Amino acid sequence: MATRSPAYSTPAQERVTHNSADGPVTLQMVADAAGVSASTVSRILNGTAVVSEAKKRAVDQAVAKLGFVPNPMARGLAGGRTLSVGVVTQAIDSPFYGVALRGIEDELDRVGYSPLFVSGNWNAAEEARCIEMLRSRRVDGIIVLTGRLSDAALKQTAKALPVVATGRRVKAANLFSLDFDNFEGARLATAHLTGLGHRRIAFIAGNAEHPDANERLRGYRAGLEAAGLPFNPDLVASGLFHEESGMLAADRLLDTRQRFTALFAANDQMALGACLALQRRSLRVPQDVSVMGFDDVSMSRYSIPPLSTVHHPAYELGQRAATALLCLLRGEKPVVSLPGPRVIARESTAAPSTRH
Repeated sequence: MATRSPAYSTPAQERVTHNSADGPVTLQMVADAAGVSASTVSRILNGTAVVSEAKKRAVDQAVAKLGFVPNPMARGLAGGRTLSVGVVTQAIDSPFYGVALRGIEDELDRVGYSPLFVSGNWNAAEEARCIEMLRSRRVDGIIVLTGRLSDAALKQTAKALPVVATGRRVKAANLFSLDFDNFEGARLATAHLTGLGHRRIAFIAGNAEHPDANERLRGYRAGLEAAGLPFNPDLVASGLFHEESGMLAADRLLDTRQRFTALFAANDQMALGACLALQRRSLRVPQDVSVMGFDDVSMSRYSIPPLSTVHHPAYELGQRAATALLCLLRGEKPVVSLPGPRVIARESTAAPSTRH
């Protein structure tokens, strides 16, 4: 795990907005109350001191008693840093990326950094504009959650400041990538359905411009092949990773009159939209059609019926992306990875009805 960043300030630069009877509470006042030097207090607050537990407790007690809060901006500027990290997400209101953002925020907050979130909206030009804006704010590093920016653009950005990118595999100096095995996740999801006895499995794919969407389609096809089942392009419809697109894709599949007993969507939001389309056609889940999602967002647990899905660790994705960036900021090589995919079987999938 990341440790606190090195001390960035001198004792005189530590100030707070809280006032004592004689004015602002200073680092020296905390030192006097704890019976240690001001430099020791500074190192303890920054996590770099090698001192006894008794001294740490004394400082903690003095900080609490006096209401001392270090000024992170003063600490950062004294070391040439702003203690802020830029985060380019794609949609802040996304139930998946929202959880990832919380993971980033929790990990950065633990060491005194603050995130600055901006949305790229799955547009390479917009993402590039976001990065330039973040650089103008003098962020210390940037995390890019998936997105459309080219590997070359990320490598160019990494020449100026540390970058962590998720959803891809790319290598360069000052750049770390963190990817999830979308292929294996989709293969496992398809294997779950074939293991239940399904032989005609429809698929709602994501946007073909997304690498993870293509990997999930490839995993679906591999799952069919492993079960000795042919790939039927007529059983595949495309969506845009949101609920409405899943509903419309399911409608298109139903309108083809192609028979299927199970439907696998490339994310939970599209799966839930598909469930609504099935319900409007008087088809029951799972009695008439089993439905499988991908991501395991929180709403999947509370849908009716609860949605079977592939667990994609969103919180850990954000947390470990932040951990990797903190490593880069310390001049260290990140050694982090994500857990592998696993199927979460819930009530939306079952063996096909004997009448099919």
